[in-house]
Amino acid sequence: MGIMISALRRFHGGVHPKEYKELSRHCAIEGIPLPERLYVPFHQHIGAPCDPCVAPGEKVLKGQMIGRAGGYVSAPIHAPTSGTIEAIVEHVAGHPSGLTMLCAVLVPDGNDQWHPDLKGLVDPLDLEPQEIRDKIRDAGIVGLGGATFPSHVKLTPSKTRPVEVLLINGAECEPYLTCDARLMEERFAEITDGIRYMLHALQTTQCVVCIEDNKPGAIQAMTKAAKETRNIQVLALPVMYPQGAEKQLIEVVTGRQVPSGGLPGDIGVIVHNVGTALAVREAIRFGRPLTHRVVTVTGQGIARPANLEVPIGTPVQTLIDRCGGLKSGVKKVVMGGPMMGLALNDLQVPVVKGTSGILALMANETVQKPEGPCIRCGNCVRVCPLKLTPCEMAWRARHDLLDQLGDVHLQDCCECGTCAYVCPSNIPLVHYFRYGKFALAAQKREKEKTALTKSRSAAKEARVAAEKAEKERKKEEMRLAMEAKKKAAAAAPAPAGENQATTPPEEHAPAAARPGGSVAPRVAREKNTP
Repeated sequence: MGIMISALRRFHGGVHPKEYKELSRHCAIEGIPLPERLYVPFHQHIGAPCDPCVAPGEKVLKGQMIGRAGGYVSAPIHAPTSGTIEAIVEHVAGHPSGLTMLCAVLVPDGNDQWHPDLKGLVDPLDLEPQEIRDKIRDAGIVGLGGATFPSHVKLTPSKTRPVEVLLINGAECEPYLTCDARLMEERFAEITDGIRYMLHALQTTQCVVCIEDNKPGAIQAMTKAAKETRNIQVLALPVMYPQGAEKQLIEVVTGRQVPSGGLPGDIGVIVHNVGTALAVREAIRFGRPLTHRVVTVTGQGIARPANLEVPIGTPVQTLIDRCGGLKSGVKKVVMGGPMMGLALNDLQVPVVKGTSGILALMANETVQKPEGPCIRCGNCVRVCPLKLTPCEMAWRARHDLLDQLGDVHLQDCCECGTCAYVCPSNIPLVHYFRYGKFALAAQKREKEKTALTKSRSAAKEARVAAEKAEKERKKEEMRLAMEAKKKAAAAAPAPAGENQATTPPEEHAPAAARPGGSVAPRVAREKNTP
């Protein structure tokens, strides 16, 4: 079993945006003082949101669960530090819609005390694979590359297709971001330890750590660590965006393509981020849930670029203040990378599990030109890594032609932004794609709601009809029973005394009742009777 990794392939399309990684690539990971308040959202992952399991005024310890997973595809939320839950309220969050999100407001007590029940394992490889997955699930670990898919789900092998290879994604192809590179340079031993546990959970023995060749320090560190661990290979990839996208990484390394609507597991491959591997190690070895992550704070508009390890729920403003604040002339603050990130209108938005960077961009780093009409140049089609037609997708989404979006495979779009990057008309294509996906999701929910209403109405009608039929059946049974009783009573022989009194025999009948008869002789006989 296994996939031979002998030659690299090239995926369709892609671009080479300016990297800007030199701003923070040499910045070692550093911590920050605890902020005055943490705003911890209850929905930080793909899947069902969490249900709060704490109340305002309740004291919590670091690592204590404060949000219970709402389903299988979900992940619990834990307290990033010890303190008091001040409130559970709607708070501004990093979401394309700009809407608020339910958050726990945690006031740190300064002790940063771990919950005493959190304990690790001496030899985790003695556990059954399912026990490893359960611990990862309970730790609330999700994909830290940005997709935030619950990790325990991805680590559950298919019953029909075994996993042949685990790919660890260290490509970090987005410009500006260097948090993954710094993790690999500084914590390579811990990452390889986490990889061992992931391989055990998947019951496979082959792992490839994929790093773009513009990160020589990370390649060197991971290669050194891999020599001490069996079945781990480090592979340097040529720089190309969006090579770090899951489907493109699989194609480059294995030559296999994930089918439309399919999953990597369908072709025997699983992909996890290097940060996720480190979080798995912390959960298994020490019992610590995911409460912190490393965030790159950079851009020409930030006074001092840095890679900061911060508690989940830290406001973006706190990170910017830690890095000396914003320079004058900043045009945009982005959460994430410049290609797939989200422009922020409020710096009180909290850091979440999927936050990889905070970018302060100046005018020369952003597109300032207004949107123009599509000139049908075909550039977007040429660079799309999934061979889609972005111009057609955007046109249909913009005109609410939702029934036609399936024809252009909108749901296959990974929102990498390559199309928008090369568009000469500055059309915000990804915004239209996201709108189309949201509209399709809303349409689907409405259809499901309508179908549920119809099914409930049909069920009620069927129930009423069944009850009516049952009543009619019982009435018919009662009627038939009464008729049967009457017939039985009429057909049954009466007692002898009743027969003489009610129906006298013909010989005892009055003479007047017989033809030519008379009553007088009978009367005479009765008188002469002694």
